[in-house]
Amino acid sequence: MNSIKIRSIQEEDNPIVARLIREVLLGLGVPKVGTAYADPSLDCLNKDYQDNRSNYYLFEINSKTVGGAGIAPLSAEDSEICELQKMYFLDEARGKGWGQMMMDQCLNFAKENNFKAVYIETLPSMKAAQKLYVKNGFEYINYRLGNTGHFSCTVWMLKKF
Repeated sequence: MNSIKIRSIQEEDNPIVARLIREVLLGLGVPKVGTAYADPSLDCLNKDYQDNRSNYYLFEINSKTVGGAGIAPLSAEDSEICELQKMYFLDEARGKGWGQMMMDQCLNFAKENNFKAVYIETLPSMKAAQKLYVKNGFEYINYRLGNTGHFSCTVWMLKKF
């Protein structure tokens, strides 16, 4: 039986999470520039989630980090909109319903922090992720929100509470 744990990122987790995100993105064959791969803060990710209305969660199976996702106010946007950020899982963790568990954690955090909407950017090739987002009430929009720096992500979605 697997021991599942969802917990907040700590400074010592930074190298593990950066490696995981880069591994997933390389495996998916996505561009490095204009995606989370090239984020300047990826190697010190915990620092991006110090605000009370921000959190990055790690998904652990038997003490191994196999995924993660964050919620934070959307940069350069209305303070009532947050962004679901850097939600990635290793191949071995996909298709088991764990993404839904992480989604529940993040959406609950957004509601508890009085956000009125959650925004996400993704790539056209990430069909499985889009399916999960739609299942959770995200709708496609035809415009970019905020200033994420992820110009290679050309699919934009919004969930309103």
